[in-house]
Amino acid sequence: MRAVQSGSISKNAMKNAVIFTSLLSFLSAGLLIYFGTKNLSATSVYIYIALAVASVFAAITYTIGKKAYGYNGLGDLFVFIFFGLVSVIGVYPLFSDTLSWILVFPAVTIGFLSTAVLNLNNMRDRENDSKVGKRTLVVKLGASNAKKYHFFLIISAFLSWGIFLVLTKNWLGFISFLPALLFVKHLVFVAKNTVPKELDSQLKLVALGTFFISLLYVISVSINQWIL
Repeated sequence: MRAVQSGSISKNAMKNAVIFTSLLSFLSAGLLIYFGTKNLSATSVYIYIALAVASVFAAITYTIGKKAYGYNGLGDLFVFIFFGLVSVIGVYPLFSDTLSWILVFPAVTIGFLSTAVLNLNNMRDRENDSKVGKRTLVVKLGASNAKKYHFFLIISAFLSWGIFLVLTKNWLGFISFLPALLFVKHLVFVAKNTVPKELDSQLKLVALGTFFISLLYVISVSINQWIL
């Protein structure tokens, strides 16, 4: 059920919530940039400010405007860029003052899993989106190919994650593969699904599964540092 369309949340309340969360995002981003760029060049500061603004702009133009890119098949690409590349590779130097090519692997993992959430959403809404002229990637691919694409996103994400753990020799980090059991069940559900609305239940599973992968990895790193 969509909160605004059903009337459980008013348009003004939703607008205020968007404004409030946007301000919180700017505040947290500003603090991170301020404290994280002390050892970086002035150019880096401007780059991060630009990335912060670009992130908010991308969020707004995803669905707003006559040429909203989310309804023209580009939503997946931008989710991968901002939730994957920018959120992992882009933010890393703010915490460590360094940058490494190996970050590509966790960036791909988080980017693909985040894109999988969007793909699920679009598979659920495919029929309605097609009727109202929203040309999402799922609408362009069709139901069958959208499922194959979904399998590619999930499997590639875990392959990339496994490569990252091996390259960093974080063997304890493989505890973060525990949510993979949920994802196997999820892929079976998607493969057998014939009623798009039923995919709604899977959105939470993929989102929380991604969160727990990250959380378990943080725990493994913390334990390794404590042991050493």
